[in-house]
Amino acid sequence: MHIPDGYLSPSTCAVAAGAMTPVWLSAGRRVRKVVTNRYAPLTALAAAYCFCVMMFNVPVPDGTTAHAVGAVLVAVLLGPWAAVIAVSVALAIQALFFGDGGVLAYGANAVNMAFVMPFVGYGVYLAIARHAPLTSRRRAVAAGIGGYVGLNAAALAAAFEFGIQPLLFHTADGTPLYAPFHLSQTIPAMALAHLTVAGGVEFALTMGVVTYLQRANVPLLRINHPTTAVHATTETPRSRPRWRSAVLVFGMGALLTPLGLLAHGSAFGEAAPGGLDLHQNHLQAVPDGLARYAGFWHHALFHGYDFSHDAHPAVGYIVSALVGMAVIAGVAFAVVSLISRVRSAAR
Repeated sequence: MHIPDGYLSPSTCAVAAGAMTPVWLSAGRRVRKVVTNRYAPLTALAAAYCFCVMMFNVPVPDGTTAHAVGAVLVAVLLGPWAAVIAVSVALAIQALFFGDGGVLAYGANAVNMAFVMPFVGYGVYLAIARHAPLTSRRRAVAAGIGGYVGLNAAALAAAFEFGIQPLLFHTADGTPLYAPFHLSQTIPAMALAHLTVAGGVEFALTMGVVTYLQRANVPLLRINHPTTAVHATTETPRSRPRWRSAVLVFGMGALLTPLGLLAHGSAFGEAAPGGLDLHQNHLQAVPDGLARYAGFWHHALFHGYDFSHDAHPAVGYIVSALVGMAVIAGVAFAVVSLISRVRSAAR
C-alpha cells in the first residue's frame, strides 16, 4: 500500500499533501487531550509498532504481497489523532531511510494510512463497542473489525489514487504518463489483497492485542476511555499503564521480521519501473512521468530494508527493524513532547 514516487502525478501528490496539512495541524492541537507528556512514550511505541507490523509482508494468491498497518489499534488505545501522528512519523521514516513509499507521494500515503484508516476503523469500533465495558469480548471484536474495515478503506483510497492517473494524466494518444492501471484493475487488485489476506492479519493483530491488554494491562485501555467501566458490574482502581514491557515485545517483533522475506513478489503498484509488466498494461515503454520521478529520492540508508546488497537479507531486515523502530520511536517521542510543551506554554 506504500505508493512509490512516479506512480502519482506531482499535482496529485501536491493535492494529497495539501489535504493532510490541516489534518496534521488538527492532530497537533487535539492529541494533547489524550496524550500528555506522561504518555509520550506510548505514542513513540505506537509508531514503532506500526513500522514493525508493516515489515511483515504476507503472500497474496495473485502472486503479490500485502501487509497490516496497525493504525486502528493505535486509534483504539490513544485516539485517532494520536494515530495520525504515529503513523505519519512511521511513514516518513520508511520513505526517507528505507525507500518504502515515495517522498513525493508521502502525502498520499499519509492520507490513506494515517487518516482514512484510523478514522474509518475507529468509527466502526465505536459503533460496535458502544457502551461495552473495557474488558468485554465485544470491545475486542469491535477493535478487530475496525482494523479490518479501516485497512480496506485505506486500500480502496490507494486504488482510487492509482486508478485516476491514466484518466487525468496521459499523452495526446492516450498513453498514461504515470500509473498505467485503470480503476478496473486497481480496485480488484487491492480488494483481493486486503479483503482476503491483509485484512485478516489486521483483524487478528488488533483483536489479539486488545484481548491481551484486557487481561494484562487494563490501565492502558483506559487512556482513551477514561469514563468507560472496566467490568460490567464492578470497577477496579485506576493505575498507571505498564508500558515498559512493550519494549521487550517490540524487540522480539524486530527479531521475527525476517519472516516477511518468505513472501515472494512485491505489493501491487510498488514495482520499480524495470519490473513493470509492459505487455499486461498495453504499453510500449515505461510511462514518461513514472520513469522521471521513480528515482526522486535515492538517499535511503537501508533501501529495501537491507544494507548488504542482499548478501545477508535476514540480518539486514533485523538491523533495519531495530534501527527503524529506534528512530521512529525517538522522532515520535520528540514530536509529542514538543506538542505538549507548546500547548503548555500557550496557556
